[in-house]
Amino acid sequence: METAFTPWASLAGGAMIGTAAVLLMLVAGRIMGATGVLAGAVLPASRADAMWRWVMIGGMVTAPGLFLLITGDWPEVTVPVSTPMLIVGGFLVGLGVTFGGGCTSGHGVCGIARLSPRSVVATGVFMATCAATVYVVRHGVGAV
Repeated sequence: METAFTPWASLAGGAMIGTAAVLLMLVAGRIMGATGVLAGAVLPASRADAMWRWVMIGGMVTAPGLFLLITGDWPEVTVPVSTPMLIVGGFLVGLGVTFGGGCTSGHGVCGIARLSPRSVVATGVFMATCAATVYVVRHGVGAV
């Protein structure tokens, strides 16, 4: 399988995620983590708490439409795995997020920037698990 190397798109995406995290911290005093935002939107602490979370989720959902308006094309999304593998992967990510107390955006972007030791450890575990999973799937299972 050929891996696409997209440094400019990756840089732009990272800059937008970092900007969103900083703005959320400055405007609302909240730490951005996608799973925490979603969990708090489903079970909000208050109406005001739910409002900013749903606005953020709305931005995530409508971002491809903004991409379409700017470029004239939908963003290219390639999913080289089967639906059952996606479901198993989603379950494992949810399990990892629960045990890790957050996701990659919360720990990796915001936690490390705040020099949180817990986030440094969690991000290291995420990265090591990802590398091991890719190795096993590609070389052990032979998929993808």
